[in-house]
Amino acid sequence: GGFYLHIQAKKCIFAQIFSTMNKQYQELQVQEGVYIPQPALQYPEENPFERTLFPKQIKHIDFDEHYPYINDSGKYRFNLLWGYYLVIHGLLRLKLRIQMGLRIRGREVLKKYKSELKHGAITIANHVYRLDCPCVLIAVNGTHHTRIPMFAPNFRTKDGFFMQLAGGVPIPDSTTNMSALKKFNEAFDEFHRRGYWFHIFPEACRWDMYKPLRPFQKGAFTMSYKYNKPILPCVITFRERKGIFRLFGPKSLPLLTVTIGEPLLPDTTQPRKTEVERLRTQAHTQMQQMAGITHNPWPASWGNL
Repeated sequence: GGFYLHIQAKKCIFAQIFSTMNKQYQELQVQEGVYIPQPALQYPEENPFERTLFPKQIKHIDFDEHYPYINDSGKYRFNLLWGYYLVIHGLLRLKLRIQMGLRIRGREVLKKYKSELKHGAITIANHVYRLDCPCVLIAVNGTHHTRIPMFAPNFRTKDGFFMQLAGGVPIPDSTTNMSALKKFNEAFDEFHRRGYWFHIFPEACRWDMYKPLRPFQKGAFTMSYKYNKPILPCVITFRERKGIFRLFGPKSLPLLTVTIGEPLLPDTTQPRKTEVERLRTQAHTQMQQMAGITHNPWPASWGNL
């Protein structure tokens, strides 16, 4: 047991953390009053993209060039409609509000930048909770005209159907099937032509209730440059479970807040590589500030990803 407590100048502090926590938590510094939940697990220390969750795959699906990355069937479109307006904006909104105390901040940004966002945007967020995607979609009033690149093997799990309801599109393994990746890219070209919104988790995989901001992969920012779409940063932060919310979950399970930040606009007159790195670094810095982090232990980028 035991706790580490470190108080910085200008009222910046480390949160109280268990001595068993990894080195990133020991380096983390946050503004006074920023809540850091008890870690859900012993997080990886060396690879920020290492997967910590391995759900059971219960069905077989081939994510090859024949997979319907664009699905315009009546059945699929009907499922998207009721999935968004009944499940996400109805049942899940109620569940998240009651069980997780979901709060939304920054919705005035959507109105302020209405003209910049009217042709679609790319929302990004930290990946820290099983239902964090619905949290963001609820926050930005997402519609069934949203598409979300997702880890393909998860479509074979019990959550696969609900991932499709949210507009999920499996990312094929580029190391084994370049033809499938070409079909995937062509699908997103068409989604862009239709003016759809995209949502991407640039941290790539989920680490439950993880406070530091991990490095970002460049896919979201490459899409932003390619399609000239704004990046709309969203940050999921945590609050201590108090009051009536103690009836709906253990004290160790934090409450959630989604904060919407100012959009980042790509400059397509600049070289692609330079602009992708600028967007990635600026988004990472902005989201740290939105999360109340004054010193983040991870850099904005990692390796060649």
